[in-house]
This record gives sequence, structure tokens and C-alpha cells, in this order.
Amino acid sequence: MRAMVITRFGGPDVLELQDRARPEPGPGQVLVRVVASGTNPVDAKVRQAGSWAQIPFPAVLGYDVSGVVEALGPGVTEFNIGDEVFYTPEIFGNPHGSYAEYTVAFAGIVARKPANLSHVEAAGIPLAGGTAWEAVIRRLNIRPGETILIHGGAGGVGSFAIQFAKAAGAHVIATASRANHSALQELGADVAIDHRDPDAADRIVTETGGRGVDASFDTSGGNVPMSTLVTRPFGRIATILPPNGELDALYTKNQTLFGTFLTREGARLREMTPLFERGHARVVVDSVLPLEEVAKAHERLDSGHGRGKVILQVGP
Repeated sequence: MRAMVITRFGGPDVLELQDRARPEPGPGQVLVRVVASGTNPVDAKVRQAGSWAQIPFPAVLGYDVSGVVEALGPGVTEFNIGDEVFYTPEIFGNPHGSYAEYTVAFAGIVARKPANLSHVEAAGIPLAGGTAWEAVIRRLNIRPGETILIHGGAGGVGSFAIQFAKAAGAHVIATASRANHSALQELGADVAIDHRDPDAADRIVTETGGRGVDASFDTSGGNVPMSTLVTRPFGRIATILPPNGELDALYTKNQTLFGTFLTREGARLREMTPLFERGHARVVVDSVLPLEEVAKAHERLDSGHGRGKVILQVGP
């Protein structure tokens, strides 16, 4: 099978096309023919210096899959050959990522893809969408009529967070560069604020009539201290990166801080699927590249710029 492989850590040039043996599913696993793979910032982090991920070389990166079940391992009864599925592969110790024509995964982390989405669209959901769902719906437990602040709303996780919060009935304030404000509003944000504005915190508090937001979600890192200032007493804060800076207000205001590290599970994907099938959420796709051009996607990931997902077309 064709696969983009790394045999050492480094820049995008370490990604090389190889002909690899097709993996075989073990007990409780499914073999998936990959049609499309999403790309995410964590892909670049593993490629650059991913010894923390404990993956053995040679390794296939890629942590978003949409494809077709090709074979079943012993004990798998919840899927049939030919089922269209999507999921996010494990990172730690896993050499079988999605930058390949075939990959294997335990059936418990796999779900049937939304019926109305193409594989290219579905491949943009599992990692970023799952992270947003875990934070906004499960941890922050957003309710109708509440106000939520989403830092980094134009990014992969942030774009889903806005849509999930809006579908839950929240009033959404989102931050991004001014150039991305129209994109925030298209996703459903009620208020867009420039994250570089020195008066951003005051604007957020003013938008809530001085009360503060009910909940805050930091998708971009470094915003937990500001969140403690603009979130109301007894409010909730979630972050996907370790918090740093002055956090005294977290205690004096009796706030709750949730750390959010995505575990892999099919149940979460099944919870999210109705929103996509009913048109309440969509995937923002920036561009689609053939598998062999994954280095171009990594160059964009390294730059930290861009809006929407870069998807790899792996198979037909």
C-alpha cells in the first residue's frame, strides 16, 4: 500500500512515500481503507519532535480518518465489511496513522460517518470536532441562554466549538484576528472580537452587561488568565493546553477549570453525528491535496496560518 512515512523527526521533508505492507486487524480491530485524512497541528508536532508520542519508526502519521471497513478482526460484531466510517486514531505508540491507504483501529473508537457528508468532509471532523464537543458539550455543559467565550474561533477546534455552542442555544462571543471576523459570524458567532485588541477583556464584560460570561473555552493557549477575569463567579473554563500565568481569580471567583485532553471513543462521534446530518454543523474545508503532497499541508501547519481544514485525498 502507499503510505507517507517518517523514519526520523524533522521538517516536512522527512515525510516520504513508501510502499508498505497492508496491516492486518487483530482481535477487536477493524481494517479501514482510507478515502480521506484530515491534517491537524498535532501531526506537525509529532513530525517535528514526537518522541513523547512513543511511536516506533518507521511510522505513519495522521489522526483523522474517513473510509470504508475492509476487514474485521476476531470478535468484531458492530461493523460490517463495506461500512463507511470515521474516527481519530490513537497517537501514543501507534505507528498506523491515516497517511496511508489502509489502517487498523480498535472498533470501539470507530463510528459510522454522517450519511450526508462526503469522505473529504467527514475526515475533517473527528479530532478537532471531538475536542470541541468534549469541552463545550460534555465539560462546560453549555445550556440554552448562557453566554460562552471561545478563544481562537477561526481555528479547527474553535470553528466547531462555535457551531456546537450555538446549536446548544448559547450566545457566542468568539475571538480571532479581524480578517477572520466574517468567518466567525458565518459559523454563528453573535459577537466577534479581535484577540489583539488591548481592550478585548473590557469589551467582553461590556457585552454581558458587566456580569461576565458563563463559560469560556481556550482553544489557542495562554488565554486562561484572561478567561478567569471575564468569566462570572462560579463560571466554568475549559482549556486544551496547560494553563499558565496569573490564575488567582480562578479561586477568588469560585470558578471551575477543566483540562481537556481527547480520549478516543466512538460514542462521542455518534453523539455529534446528528448535528451534521441535520445541517446544524458543517466542516470548513480550506483545500484538498493528494496524499503525496502532505508536506504542503505540514508547511501550512508549521506556519500557524490558514483557515479551515486541509484534507488529504488518499483513495477513491
